Amino acid sequence: MNLTLDGLRRREFWKKAGVAIPTYEIGRIRSAAQKEPVWVHFGIGNIFRIFMGGIADHLIEQKALDRGITCAEAFDFDVIDKIYAPFDNLVLGVTLLPDGNSRKRVIGSLAEALKANTEEPECWQRLKQIFASPSLQICSFTITEKGYAVCDTHGEYLPAVCADLERGPSGPQSAMAVVTALLYERFKGGGGPVAAVSMDNCSRNGEKLKTAVLTFARGWEERGYVSEGFVRYLSDEAQVSFPWSMIDKITPRPAASIRDELASLGIEGMEPVVTRKNTYIAPYVNAEGPQYLVIEDRFPNGRPPFEKAGIYMTDRETVNKAERMKVTTCLNPLHTALAVYGCLLGYTRISDEMQDRELHELVCRIGLKEGLPVVTNPGILSPEKFAAEVIRERIPNPYMPDTPQRIATDTSQKIGIRYGETIKAYVDRYGDAGRLQAIPLAIAGWLRYLLGVDDNGKVFHRSADPMLGELSGYLEGISPGRPDTVGNRLVPILSNSRIFGCDLYQAKIGKKIEKMFREEITGIGAVRKTLIKYLNGLEA
Repeated sequence: MNLTLDGLRRREFWKKAGVAIPTYEIGRIRSAAQKEPVWVHFGIGNIFRIFMGGIADHLIEQKALDRGITCAEAFDFDVIDKIYAPFDNLVLGVTLLPDGNSRKRVIGSLAEALKANTEEPECWQRLKQIFASPSLQICSFTITEKGYAVCDTHGEYLPAVCADLERGPSGPQSAMAVVTALLYERFKGGGGPVAAVSMDNCSRNGEKLKTAVLTFARGWEERGYVSEGFVRYLSDEAQVSFPWSMIDKITPRPAASIRDELASLGIEGMEPVVTRKNTYIAPYVNAEGPQYLVIEDRFPNGRPPFEKAGIYMTDRETVNKAERMKVTTCLNPLHTALAVYGCLLGYTRISDEMQDRELHELVCRIGLKEGLPVVTNPGILSPEKFAAEVIRERIPNPYMPDTPQRIATDTSQKIGIRYGETIKAYVDRYGDAGRLQAIPLAIAGWLRYLLGVDDNGKVFHRSADPMLGELSGYLEGISPGRPDTVGNRLVPILSNSRIFGCDLYQAKIGKKIEKMFREEITGIGAVRKTLIKYLNGLEA
C-alpha cells in the first residue's frame, strides 16, 4: 500500500494497520484553499508537517476550519519534488509514546505545495495570487532562526542580503526577500490586512521577522524599487502584524526503526531521503506527543479558531514570558548541554545521555538550580511542571530517536538566548554571574566541542553552523593535550556580545570558562574528569 490519495481509498487496510486517516473530503478542503486561501506557510519540513499540519487537520476534522494550508518552500526545493509531490501532499504522522507504543495518523490538510522561487514561473505567479487574495489571513514560518538573519556577527549585511537588495522585488532569492516581495504584491493589490507569524524556536521571533522584512522594504525604497507607502503599510500593525510566538515539540530526523515498522505493516515507499541541501526528511514524521504553541493574538484579518486545537492565544508579554521560560531555562539550554557533551562523550541518542550520571546532574543544575530562580512565570504554564516534564519524561523517552549531533546544529545562533539571558538575569540581580557553575560548564563544553576531537582523542564531524569557520579560526593553534596552547584565544569568543548577548568577562564568568576549558583539554578522559570535578561542587 502506498501513501497516496488513491491508496487512502482502501480504508480497511489503514484500519487494520492501526493508522487513522482523514474522515473529511481532502479534495474539498484543497479546492477551498485554492479558491480562497487563508493560511500559507513557509518552511515545510518535519515540524511543520506534523505540528501545523496536525493543527489544521484537527480543526478540519472538528469542522472548525474548512480549508487546508498552502505550503511554500523558499530554500530546499527537493522537499517538494521528493516528499510532497510523490505522496500527494500527504503526511504520515507518528507520535512516539514513552511506553514504546505510537499513534499513527495520515494528515491530509496540506492543500498545495509551491516553490517560492521566481525561476519557477507557475509557482511564483500562484504565490503572487495568494498574497493578493483578500481572504489571506496568515503567512507563517518555520525556517529556523538563521532564516531571519540579515547581518553577520559584525553587523554587516550578509552577501545574500546585499544581492537581494540590489535585485529588488522582481527577483528575490532569500526567504525574507521572497516574503517581502510577496507582501509587496499584496500592497499593490489594495494593501489588505494580514498576519505574518514566525513559529520558529527563537526569542522575540515576531520582532526578528519584522526587522528582516523592513530591512528589505527600506532598502528597496532607497533604491527606488518601492514607494514609501509600502514601508508605511508594513510598519502599521493594524495592516501587517508580526505576532510573537513560543513553540515546543521535539521532532527528530526520521528514524530507520519507524521506516521498518511501517514497512512491516505493508506501507511501501517510506524510505527517508537526504536532499542536496542536507534536509533529512521522509514521507512520515516521527515526533514526541507533548507540544506547546503560544501565540500573540494579533490578527488584523481574522484567523482560524486555534484555541480549539490546544493553542494558547494571549498577549505579547505572556508569549515572551513563556518563550523565555522554555528557551532560557526549561528545555533549550538543557538540550544544548546534552548536544555538545553527547558528541564529546560518544553518545548518539539524547535519551541515553539521561542515564549518564554526570550529564543528568548537569541538566538538572542548569534548569532547576540555576535557571528556575530567575525565570519569569508566564502564568499560563508552570515553569516547575514544565521543567519536570522535560527532565523526567520528554528527554529520557527511549523511543525518541533524537541525536546530540542534530541538536548541536547552529549552536552559535542559539547559545546567546539559551544561556545569555540567565547570565544577564544574574548580573542584574547579584551584580555578576560568578555564582553560576553549570552554565559556564556547558559553555566550556561547547568550546571544547568546537575542536572536533572527542574525549577519547578521536576526530568527529561537527554539525553545520554559520559561524563554524570564524570560530575555528579563533581556536586555531589549540591542541588537545596541550592546555598551554590556549593563551588568549578564547577572548574574542567569550567577549562577543553578539554571540552571548553580553561580555562574559564583564559578567565575571569568562575566566571561569577558560579554566574549565583548559581542564577539558588536558588529555584523554579530561572532559569526563572535569564534569565530575565541577558537578561534585568544587569551586572553579
